Amino acid sequence: MQELSGLDATFLYLETPNIPMHVGGVSVIEGSLDFDTFRDLIKTRIHLSRSFTQRLVQTPIGLDRPYWIDDPNFNLDYHLHHTALPDPGDWRQLRRLASRIFSQPLDRSRPLWEFVFVEGLNSIPQVPSGSAALISKVHHAAIDGVSGSNIMSMIFDITPKGRDLPPPKKYKPEKVPGNLKLFMRSVQNLATRPLKLPELLFETAKSTVKAGYLTRVQGLQAPTLPFNAPRTRLNTKVSPNRIWNASLLDFKRVQALRRAIPGSTVNDVILTICAGALRRYLVAKNDLPDEPLVAMVPVSIRTKKQKNTMGNQVSAMFIQLATDVEDHIERLQKICENTKTGKTYHEALDAKSLTSYAEFIPFALGGLAARVYSRADISKRHKPFFNVVITNVPGPQIPLYMAGHRLLTHMAMAPIFDGMGLILTIFSYNGMISISPTSAQNIMPDIDKLALFLREVANEMEADVFAKLNNQNIIPLNRPEPDTTTLCKAITKSGKQCLNQSLKDSQFCRVHSPQE
Repeated sequence: MQELSGLDATFLYLETPNIPMHVGGVSVIEGSLDFDTFRDLIKTRIHLSRSFTQRLVQTPIGLDRPYWIDDPNFNLDYHLHHTALPDPGDWRQLRRLASRIFSQPLDRSRPLWEFVFVEGLNSIPQVPSGSAALISKVHHAAIDGVSGSNIMSMIFDITPKGRDLPPPKKYKPEKVPGNLKLFMRSVQNLATRPLKLPELLFETAKSTVKAGYLTRVQGLQAPTLPFNAPRTRLNTKVSPNRIWNASLLDFKRVQALRRAIPGSTVNDVILTICAGALRRYLVAKNDLPDEPLVAMVPVSIRTKKQKNTMGNQVSAMFIQLATDVEDHIERLQKICENTKTGKTYHEALDAKSLTSYAEFIPFALGGLAARVYSRADISKRHKPFFNVVITNVPGPQIPLYMAGHRLLTHMAMAPIFDGMGLILTIFSYNGMISISPTSAQNIMPDIDKLALFLREVANEMEADVFAKLNNQNIIPLNRPEPDTTTLCKAITKSGKQCLNQSLKDSQFCRVHSPQE
């Protein structure tokens, strides 16, 4: 039996029927992998992580945080589902299915995960007909981005032949604790936990002074803090229906863009692309504020000893996105400066201590506060904490396989909540980067436009960088080896030819096709 950390429990506090707090993604798998083979593979690996077979047990009247216990009634078939796309089996159908599945909360009476195996991917560009997809959902209370990546390494292999696995031990779930035992533990925790608060306050004050000193010494601007973001259509109450999409970029092309600003990083480039797409989307909606948008950027504080553990080990930076700047290279310059300030401040602060404040929130009070915040629509009564979350999870840069079938791409999904109606999740895998926006139907029903703008901005930014470097050999960022004879014939709103590949038997891409 293991008590949830304060940070893990926070994702349970925040969850309401309209706000499911799971993470997940869509993995596209090449070839005719069938459901029975997939089920057999998961069955042979379920023992590799206890998280797959553990469920929550609540303390009496919510006195303290819940515990993870082995589920005495664990049944694999409650967590594996099978479906197929109807004809034609295209990208629009897959993302709509994923959006519906992401909208549904997980059952807290069982281990908090599920996989949906999807067959019938027959009409998705660059995906062989007959391929399959895996839509995954795991509660954020159980994993963060890095530990979610570890789950991928459990169910996928680095060679088509697979690997030898340790034999499973006989499943002997621990006895479910009684209410009296849980009550006594809760009382003990409530009595002793406040004793740790003075030391935590002292460490926070000391690291805050240190961070401010280093910022001044290095001549950096003061860091962006919460509650300083401008209000936009993204920062309102969210509806229960999720909407999701993804854009793919070539990793090497993104790396090349760092040359525009010496000292910039791949993450700076990605933030610049996301900022440019958000700027373009809000301009189209006549909703771009004069002040730059603020992104919350999660930062892993997972140590080497915690590398293969589950749960959440994250802190956060708040970065101004320079959405008030139209020029892509100038925007990259500003974001590079802002991230440098954010990193200096974050590294000086004791991030572990800051996340420890969640340990002092009584579980029942935290859940009640979240429900009141949502039902009373309090998010519209104060300035946003931030405008958008942009989270970057590095994945393996080698091909992975499931039962001999190659993983073509993985696109991630993460939760949103009231006042923060958009998250952009970046995942890198085998030379490609996926940028996946997740929002609510009432906030961004036309999320396909944002996905298009991500690709457009990436292409334009590359053209600007190559022009600056006096190199005219411009290759579209999201197509490493484009065939110009099959490019979409549409003209974008910026007056340039669309650089997406056209659909089969069509002159237009998926975004500009009249049928889409």
